[in-house]
Amino acid sequence: MNRAVALRIAACGLMGLGAALLIAALLLTTYTKGKIAKIPLNLDTTLVSEGTGTAFDPASLSAEKFSVDRNVPVAMQQQMSVESPSNAEVVTLQVGTSLRRTDRQQDTGLLLAMVDTVTMNRSTALAVSSDNNPGGSVQKPRGMEDQKPPTSVALPHEGLTYRFPFDTEKKTYQMFDPIAQKPFDANYDGEEDVNGLTTYRFTQNVGYDADGKLVEPVKYASLYEDDVDSTVKARASVWGVPGEPDEEITMNRYYAAQRTFWVDPVSGTIVKATDHGYQYYARDPLKPEVTYVDYKVTSSESTIESQVASARDERDRVSLWSRVLPITFTALGLVTLIGGALLASFALRAESTLIDPGLDTADHGFFDTQGIQVPGAEAKTEKLPAQRPSDLPPDRPV
Repeated sequence: MNRAVALRIAACGLMGLGAALLIAALLLTTYTKGKIAKIPLNLDTTLVSEGTGTAFDPASLSAEKFSVDRNVPVAMQQQMSVESPSNAEVVTLQVGTSLRRTDRQQDTGLLLAMVDTVTMNRSTALAVSSDNNPGGSVQKPRGMEDQKPPTSVALPHEGLTYRFPFDTEKKTYQMFDPIAQKPFDANYDGEEDVNGLTTYRFTQNVGYDADGKLVEPVKYASLYEDDVDSTVKARASVWGVPGEPDEEITMNRYYAAQRTFWVDPVSGTIVKATDHGYQYYARDPLKPEVTYVDYKVTSSESTIESQVASARDERDRVSLWSRVLPITFTALGLVTLIGGALLASFALRAESTLIDPGLDTADHGFFDTQGIQVPGAEAKTEKLPAQRPSDLPPDRPV
């Protein structure tokens, strides 16, 4: 194989590699991002929020009058894990949420506990359902000493729950509230920096208007069969309300909330949240009479740091496959294509010179040595002069 053929083969190889790199960059941009930008299947985290509030004292259930304490420390904890069904398209999150007074121990401090399960699309974060899966469920309450397996009741979810979609937009989303058991608007409210991460801030009102006024509270949806925690009958003296002390008064439990979410717009991760929840007993929904709990909690610093780190990891993963690699492959592809084209041109010149060396003498001189030609047939040689007869020695006959 001569040098010209080898150069031509190398040029074809380079141009083929360049084309392959450009095609790979196009596929990474248009196809791979949709496969990468999805909620991870290995979520396993605990989110903690802390604050203060006014809270009912469960120990007063057996007392002569219900007791409500003010300015007590409260903490909300959410344990999030992935359950079945989870696959390439959907993920099922099981979230155990508890709200407790931290100045009490075990049952005496527990104010709220629920285990919510939702199946959502891994790209859009929207709840999904099928014939075999209603899209969500909630566990029935159990006592601390209950050894029976937990049982769940179907609770179809709508909209978003616990996460926002990848490439979150500056608009209003429907965010499901598992306590109210229906979705409410989460409105875009601006950008804000959280630990060096630019986030979108969303606000949600459940039963409140934009000014924080109670306008349409939700009747608390009990998970007990007899609604024992949502409809309560007691004497006026026990309730601590005006009227005949022995008068039996029935009150319903109502719920309202105000929330703020700080969301990473790339991954949809909620990196920080504040939650103001209000649950109370009343005969008229808009006239609270006995507070069950009125609290405001904010994500702890450790939770914020963990969520920001998680959002950055997801950002880096998406950026690697949707930006870094496509740009790198595009640059390498263009360089390789240009290099292959130049090498192909060089190979053609070399091949033409081997076929007819004279074709190369005009201007390029491929096999010329610095442009100097030394034709052997025309090289000048030195001629020695012949001796004339008169110059011969006298004693030598002619």
